[in-house]
Amino acid sequence: MRDKVLIGYGQGFWGDSILGPVRLVREGPLHYLALDYLAEVTMSIMQKLKGRNPKAGYATDFVAMLDRTLPDIVGKGVRVIANAGGVNPGACLDAVLDLARKKGIKGLKVGIIEGDDIQARIPELLQNGHGLANMDDGRALTSVQDRILSANVYIGAFAVAECLAQGAQIVIGGRLTDPALVAGPMIHEFGWQPGDWDKLAAGTMAGHIAECGAQCTGGNYTNWRDVQDFVRIGYPVIEASPDGTFVVTKHDGTGGLVNRETVISQLLYEMGDPRRYLGPDCTADFTSARIEEVGKDRVRLSGIRGGPATDTYKVSISYQNGFKTTGQLTVSGPDAVAKAKLCADIVWGRLALDGCTFEDHEKLVEIVGAGVCHAGIVEAKDPPEVVLRLGVKCNDEDKVDRFGMEIVPLVTSGPPGVTGFAGGRPKATDIVGYWPALLRKDQVKTRVRVEVS
Repeated sequence: MRDKVLIGYGQGFWGDSILGPVRLVREGPLHYLALDYLAEVTMSIMQKLKGRNPKAGYATDFVAMLDRTLPDIVGKGVRVIANAGGVNPGACLDAVLDLARKKGIKGLKVGIIEGDDIQARIPELLQNGHGLANMDDGRALTSVQDRILSANVYIGAFAVAECLAQGAQIVIGGRLTDPALVAGPMIHEFGWQPGDWDKLAAGTMAGHIAECGAQCTGGNYTNWRDVQDFVRIGYPVIEASPDGTFVVTKHDGTGGLVNRETVISQLLYEMGDPRRYLGPDCTADFTSARIEEVGKDRVRLSGIRGGPATDTYKVSISYQNGFKTTGQLTVSGPDAVAKAKLCADIVWGRLALDGCTFEDHEKLVEIVGAGVCHAGIVEAKDPPEVVLRLGVKCNDEDKVDRFGMEIVPLVTSGPPGVTGFAGGRPKATDIVGYWPALLRKDQVKTRVRVEVS
């Protein structure tokens, strides 16, 4: 058993900088590289892609990242854990194996974790009494059943550990929880078992701190002037120990900042009850942690307490919930704000003349530059230019498209100083509704499969 395991977190979301994982692998010591590509809306996007192409439905950025780093990963013996499989882990597995073969890398073990995707099982589950009611408002899932886009269970860290135990150097999952990407290697390395609540809570907390990538190493930090070299900001490295203590750090010589405040800022991210943070492997008491700076860019957490996991998994369901679009124009001064307000009134008035009306809750008007981000707190005084953002949402796709036709005419038939329109008319796009639910754990069976290049 190693007394220290180094787990880098190189991807906070699908679209994060490819330099995060590339530099983690190349610029310092590392045992594991964790990568998170999924969010609730991402799953529905991937499901649509898979519907059009059975070989799609995973994070292609993951394969592009491996194209740049696979020789280094193999050469250094770094093991990779990612939820890049989305709704099609098998296709992602095939793409990674194909890449390895093209690069002449033989004997690479790539594993996948399946079982989180329950969309096809929804009718069976409902028929057998698993209501999957909306956790926020109690609605029955049958009210949106015909509009479901995706349905995935949040799988925990023990499935990751199982895949690692079968020898996979690259582990690809679907809807693995973000913390499981860090807790899984800790379980594997240190032999933690179900019931080791404090240690599992520590793994959960370590993963939670790292899950947004550079957001715990100086990104999005209030005291941003204290952060050096944003260009080369270092992504987080968790230095884990068998007893559940860990240090949050980054590679030496990289930019960014790790101190008690940057870690606590991320610790409070997406927080409900801090004494009972729920995950599939345990509950974690975030208030129990002792957090101390133990060196430059080194923050140690200890004393973390945990408790039993719930007997249910959280289920992330997305569904089609209408249509929306937005468009924008730049309005220059003088009197930019007044002219922008007039432009909005003109658009709504012309639509009404043509029999196309929207309720107030279906309309969006934002005048960016006049204090919209801090409305009621800060208001700009006669800014020289503003950006007018107009948007609508409703269940009628044709009405939404009709709205998009009335923005560009303002350039020649509105007040002076209107410019900045580009990109064509705004078109209707789907609104993806989010439906959180619970499902008994005995209804979900994960499967692990490992193949070799």
